[in-house]
Amino acid sequence: MIPAVGFFFFLLLLLYSPSMCLAIRTFPKNDAVPDFRFSEAPEYRNGVNCPSTPSFHHPATCDPSLVHVAMTLDSEYLRGSMAAVHSVLRHASCPEHISFHFIAAEFDSLSPRALTRLVRSIFPSLTFKLHIFREDTVINLISSSIRPALENPLNYARNYLGQLLDPCVKRVIYLDSDLVLVDDVVKLWEVKIPEGKVIAAPEYCHANFTKYFTDSFWNDATLRRVFSSSQKKPCYFNTGVMVIDLVRWREGHFREKIENWMELQRRNRIYELGSLPPFLLVFGGNVEPIDHRWNQHGLGGDNVAGSCRSMHPGPVSLLHWSGKGKPWVRLDEGKPCPLDYLWQPYDLYKRRVKVQHHQRGEQPLDFVGYSSHLF
Repeated sequence: MIPAVGFFFFLLLLLYSPSMCLAIRTFPKNDAVPDFRFSEAPEYRNGVNCPSTPSFHHPATCDPSLVHVAMTLDSEYLRGSMAAVHSVLRHASCPEHISFHFIAAEFDSLSPRALTRLVRSIFPSLTFKLHIFREDTVINLISSSIRPALENPLNYARNYLGQLLDPCVKRVIYLDSDLVLVDDVVKLWEVKIPEGKVIAAPEYCHANFTKYFTDSFWNDATLRRVFSSSQKKPCYFNTGVMVIDLVRWREGHFREKIENWMELQRRNRIYELGSLPPFLLVFGGNVEPIDHRWNQHGLGGDNVAGSCRSMHPGPVSLLHWSGKGKPWVRLDEGKPCPLDYLWQPYDLYKRRVKVQHHQRGEQPLDFVGYSSHLF
């Protein structure tokens, strides 16, 4: 009996010794929902004019009535992604006919199973599929950028949508994780992409296109010729909101064309800004322009300071916090920009509020409160 008691106290010593605790690290279990605190979203149902819902509970990926939306999903931007999904469903006329394709990194701190269970706990009836992106596919093609976050391999997952998504998915809307929709996504889905074009996106032809590439690029007569065609006026477009014809993408081998520019960038630095310039090199001047209301971008400020920005004039269907500043970070820090409050109603994260007790010897208790009003 005495040895057993001694062994018990030895275990307690191991567990609670300060010198031992310094070496302990915990990671989410592969099959467990991680300790992110999200509330369950309201359940959104189809309107009366929607196509009939298939008899089985979750429509198959190949159902032609589905609207396909692709987004990346990782632990760092999870809160933004869930707010974006919530906004899409909130304003959709036929939310049960939206199929989400989440692209997750193979070596993210949250396992694919944990991410799947977490999404299902927030959106129990959501139609979605998790696709695994192997980071080694692109890691050797990535060059340093002006902001470390832009070097994340998952930023380049959009280059591989043609291979990641099922062959029967012929069109997809790609959305970044730092945005919210305030309009029906089906309007974006129904944008016409004429023959000869692969992508539809808001274009900004008055932007200073030269600043996206280095002097080394513009001083090379062969390289700059890509924008010198009389039939191809280069215009800036933001890759955080795109409608993509995947049939033409696959047939045109556009993944390989983007990779060719990335390989050149590794040998001879021709741009500074992450995953955007290769898209501009391949598609600049050959994008089907859509209304600017579908990407009120730049609300996160620039890529260095992340200062507050105001909206561009005109109607708004989508708010995009591209740039360094993210609304959930600024709200949590108590330093929000005025437009960050437009993001807040879609936030499903529940923050932990620690209450300090004055009674001696008591430990603080955690009270869970909602960070936003859900409507």
